[in-house]
Amino acid sequence: MSQFFLRAITFAVLALCAASCTTSPLGRRQVSFYSNHEMERIGALSFEKIKAESPRSNDAAKLAYVNCVTASIVGAMDGERASDWEVVVFENAAANAFALPGRKIGVHTGLLNVARNQDQLATVVGHEVGHVIANHSNERVSQAQLAQAGMIATQIVGRSQGLDAEQQQLLGLLGAGVIQGGFLLPFSRTHEAEADLIGLDLMARAGFDPAQSVDLWENMSQGGGGQPLEFFSTHPSHSTRIRGLNQRIPAAQQLREEARTRGVIPRCGP
Repeated sequence: MSQFFLRAITFAVLALCAASCTTSPLGRRQVSFYSNHEMERIGALSFEKIKAESPRSNDAAKLAYVNCVTASIVGAMDGERASDWEVVVFENAAANAFALPGRKIGVHTGLLNVARNQDQLATVVGHEVGHVIANHSNERVSQAQLAQAGMIATQIVGRSQGLDAEQQQLLGLLGAGVIQGGFLLPFSRTHEAEADLIGLDLMARAGFDPAQSVDLWENMSQGGGGQPLEFFSTHPSHSTRIRGLNQRIPAAQQLREEARTRGVIPRCGP
């Protein structure tokens, strides 16, 4: 391959990145190749695949509890209605939850053993929704396109009901059906820390106690066994995560007090 051709590809990639730059809610610059419509469509398809392959809980009390918390979180988002979001509780022992583009939320029953009250469950739901708010899925698959292809990621075209080759590739990048290690491609430590802070503010605006976020991650630390060294992990260590949350909690508590003054006081249990 000629040096001229390599320079041309490099220039094209840089030009596309510049044209595709967006900004996260916390002011960080991102690269997002895909439209919101496309991400929502693929997220919805992925959620259908998970529902088809994963057992769902029929426990009425658990369903009511999870729906109460998720409705409160969604209700704190500007322009969003809880009725527009699909929430499913899966029978799965893993202490996990996820949110997908397309207004989809999944909660594993195993999480309810670690998130011991409504505020701690709201911590996790707020965090996962924070990934969606910050457009992390789009950014992650866009980064994967660059890493895998080493060239310009083309825009998805076509409006057919089926999936064309590029849409199938995007579905694969989303990791459809992979539940044990998390649904999407692993988010980076930057994404995780950002979702922590966005989620903390969101749960506070919903009237939940942001101080419980620290208790939640301490529970996770105790229940999850040893962690790999932070340098080798895409997730922040529990100590790093808790330090970041503690720095943000005073401002989040003010958001909570403002919400409570307006009468926003969630009562979900358990």
